[in-house]
Amino acid sequence: MTWDDGNPYVDKLADGVYAYIQPAGGWMVNNCGVIADGAGTAILVDTTSTERRNRAVLAEVAKVSSGAPRAVVNTHHHPDHTYGNGFLPAETLVIGHDKCRDEVLAAGLEATRVITSPEYGNLVLRPPNVTFSDRMTLHLDSFGVELQHVGRAHTSNDVVVWLPEQRVLFAGDLAFAGGQPFLLEGSVAGFKKAIAHMRDLAPSVLAPGHGPVCRGDEVGVLLDDLDAYVSYIAEVAEVSFKEGLTPLEAAVKHRDNRFKGWAETERFVGNLHRAYSELKGNPIDTRLTVPSVWPDMVAFHGGPIACHA
Repeated sequence: MTWDDGNPYVDKLADGVYAYIQPAGGWMVNNCGVIADGAGTAILVDTTSTERRNRAVLAEVAKVSSGAPRAVVNTHHHPDHTYGNGFLPAETLVIGHDKCRDEVLAAGLEATRVITSPEYGNLVLRPPNVTFSDRMTLHLDSFGVELQHVGRAHTSNDVVVWLPEQRVLFAGDLAFAGGQPFLLEGSVAGFKKAIAHMRDLAPSVLAPGHGPVCRGDEVGVLLDDLDAYVSYIAEVAEVSFKEGLTPLEAAVKHRDNRFKGWAETERFVGNLHRAYSELKGNPIDTRLTVPSVWPDMVAFHGGPIACHA
């Protein structure tokens, strides 16, 4: 199966390393990862948003591992990557950045009241119970799995999962392939630093948080495109802020741009909200939430924003 078929599928990235890919990668439709060693021990990278989707992920994990997953690594706190934690066996450790735990607890199930269309199932909030501040290495049978906090970028708690032996990178939502990235809860400058961090790792394979897997030269193309997009956000924000436009007015004025074909164009508005906050000199950890800017995003979109989870 491939991305164009439109159904979830498993993409083998290396021996024992898989991405569970969910087209079309929009709101609440993310990718997950499975890393299994020769002994059958499995580590998950993220869960997903609904009970049905998580049951499907776990069914695929069972095909390549033995017993319950040893752990799941949450690349950040957003609900499409963490709501499935509660469907994992009790013995599975949930690992994330220190701030990931804080944000999961702070957000609760608020997203279900903003994006109401999915059948979420019997959600049980389950934050990470093992946290770290900078780096952590998980040791499987014959190789290590490196967890690296990259600073504030997409959120305050973004973590990449790096397999140096296989040169495979699970980027979480630091990489959207085919969709506009979302900086509202992160940082414009920080996102560019995160892109540089991923580029320095020089992965052969990159599994994005949304969109199809990138291999070889595709990796560099994606990172260059993301970097150009973030630069564009900064440029539009600087000009529009001086003109006295609101983020929504700025987004409407600059709607016709080279990135307009990327999915989830309404994120353009949210990203400008973050850029404006930085131009105002607000602290980097100034809280901007999805519910607070959702009306602007809906207005820019021209009506209700669809979710196909």
